[in-house]
Amino acid sequence: MNSWDQIYVFVVLAVTFGLFIWGRWRYDLVALMALMAIALRGCVEPAEVFRGFGHPAVITVAAVLVISRGLQNAGVVSLLARVLGKVGSNPTLQVTLLTFVVAVCSAFMNNVGALALLMPVAIWMARQSDRSPSHLLMPLSFGSLLGGMTTLIGTPPNLIVSSFRNANGGQLGFGFFDFSYVGLGVMVAGILSIGLFGWRLIPNRSGSNSAEDLMKIDDYLTEVMVPESSPAVHETLRHLENELCGDLSFVVVGLVRGQKRKLAPSGHLVIRPGDILLIEADTEDLSELLKKTGFELAESREEELRALSSDEIQLVEAIVGADSVLKERTVSQIKLRTEYDINVLAVARQGQRLGKQLNQIRLIAGDILLVQGPAKKLMETLANLGCLPLAERALNLGRPQRIPVSLGLFALAITAVTIGWVDAPTAFTIAAVCMVLANILTLRDVYSAIDWPVIVLLGAMIPIGTALETTGGAATIADLIHSVGSNVPPVVILTVFLVGTMCLSDIINNAAAAVLMCPIALNVAASLGCSADPLLIAVALGASCAFLTPIGHQSNTLVMAPGGYRFGDYWRLGLPLQLVILLVAIPLIMWFWPFE
Repeated sequence: MNSWDQIYVFVVLAVTFGLFIWGRWRYDLVALMALMAIALRGCVEPAEVFRGFGHPAVITVAAVLVISRGLQNAGVVSLLARVLGKVGSNPTLQVTLLTFVVAVCSAFMNNVGALALLMPVAIWMARQSDRSPSHLLMPLSFGSLLGGMTTLIGTPPNLIVSSFRNANGGQLGFGFFDFSYVGLGVMVAGILSIGLFGWRLIPNRSGSNSAEDLMKIDDYLTEVMVPESSPAVHETLRHLENELCGDLSFVVVGLVRGQKRKLAPSGHLVIRPGDILLIEADTEDLSELLKKTGFELAESREEELRALSSDEIQLVEAIVGADSVLKERTVSQIKLRTEYDINVLAVARQGQRLGKQLNQIRLIAGDILLVQGPAKKLMETLANLGCLPLAERALNLGRPQRIPVSLGLFALAITAVTIGWVDAPTAFTIAAVCMVLANILTLRDVYSAIDWPVIVLLGAMIPIGTALETTGGAATIADLIHSVGSNVPPVVILTVFLVGTMCLSDIINNAAAAVLMCPIALNVAASLGCSADPLLIAVALGASCAFLTPIGHQSNTLVMAPGGYRFGDYWRLGLPLQLVILLVAIPLIMWFWPFE
C-alpha cells in the first residue's frame, strides 16, 4: 500500500466521523458507504470486503441479542422488576437499586433491552413517590452502560476488543470474565457515585409524569353528529381522513351508533346518518372540518366514551426507539391508522406536548406518543414499529416456569466459553437455538430481537479497521503517539487512550469507536515494546463511557424524552462519573493488566 492509500483511508474516516456526528443518515448506512468507498479504492482485498459480516464478534452479538429476548420472554428481568417495586420511596435507595439491577442485567444481556424493561418500573416508582422521573431515568441509562463493562458479552465493544487481541500475533481473545477484573470495580464505584450523590446533580425536569398530565387531550376532544346531508355519509372513515379532509389534522377516536359504541373504529367503517363521532382536533382544524363535512356539534351522549379505552381498546404511552420505522417520518406517511389500526392522539418531545398539525410532525427518536388501539395486538404492533411502551401496567412475569430453563441454558453457554469447551459464537448460538426448541422463543422473536443496524455497522466497520491497519494508517498514528509520548510514563499513554475513547464514544457509536481505536492501540503497544492488553482494556472501558451526550448511546437517547432532559443535562452527572471512572480504572488496569 502506498501513502496515497493511507491518505485516502484517513479522508474516508474523517468524512465518516462527520456523517456520524451530523446524524442525517443512520449509522449503518454511513458505515456501508464508507466500506464501499474503501472497497472501490482497493484498500481491502475483494475477498475481505464482506468478511466482517461473518466475523465471530458479529455472530456473537447477534446470538446474545437473541438470548436476551429469551430471558425477557421467560420473565427473568420482570421478576426482578417486581421486587424493585417494593423498595419504598427513599430516593437514594431507589436510584441505587435500580442502577444496580440494570447493571447486573446488562452484564449478561443487551443493555438497551434491560433498560427498556426497567424503564416503565422506574417511571412507576417516580409517580408513586410523587417525584420527577428525571432523577431515576438517567441513572438507569448510565447503569446499563456500567454493567456492559464487566463481561465479554456485556457490550459489542468488548467482543470487538477481544477479537483484535485474538488476531494480534496469535494471542487468544479475552475470556468471558477477563473484563470483570477492572469492570466490576468501575461498576461498583459508578453505582455508589450515582446513588450517593450523583442523582442530586440531575436537574429536576418535568418529564412524562402521567398520561393525564402530559397528554391532556380532553380539551381537544369534540363530539359531532353526522347529518343526512353530509358528503361523508356512506363514505369510509379512511376516505374522510385521507380524501375529504386530507389537509386537516384530526383523528376519529370513537363512534356511537344507536346504543352501540366503538373505540378506535376501523378506517374501513362506513359512516351513516346519525352517527356520533368523537373527534380529536384543535379548534382551527375542527372549524374547517365542520365546514367541509357539514357535521354538527353534538351534546355529550356518551360521556364514558371520553375514557378512550375499554377492555378491547387500550390507551398506551410509547417512546419512539432509536431504530423505529417511525423515525424521521410523519404519522400520515406511515399510515398508522390504515396499515396498523392504531391512532396517535398526541406527541410529546422533551416533556412538552407538541402543538398543531399532529399528522405533519416529523417524529424523532425519544418522542413519546399517546396511542390508542386494539388491546390484543397493540403491544405487538408497537414492537413491530420499534416503540417501547411506557404505560402503567401490571408487571408481566412472562412464563415463570421457563425461568430455570432459560437461565440454565445461558449458564451452560457461559460455562462452556469460560472453561474453553467451545468458542463464544458457537456456545451462544447453540443456546439461542435451544431456547427456540424449548418454546421460549419463536422464530419471529429471533429475527426481531437482532438489532440489524448494529450488525450492519459492525460488519462494515471491521474491514475499515483492517484497512486502517493494512495501509499503515494505524502505524502512522502510533508512531506519532510514540514520538510525542516517548518520554512520559506508560500510565499517561493509558490515560490518553481511555479519555480519547470516552470522547469518541460520546459522538459516534461505541462499537465504531472500538473498531477504530483497537488497531491504534496494538500499534502503539508494538512501538513501545510492551503488552497491548492494558490499552485494549482501556479502549473497551472508554467505549462504554458515553455519559456526556444523549447521542452517544441508544440508552441515553431513549430516556431523554421520558425524563424531560435537555442536551446539556447529561454532562452534569456524566462528567463527575467519568472522573470517578478514571480515578478507579487506571490503577485497576495497571494492577491487573501491567504493561510488562
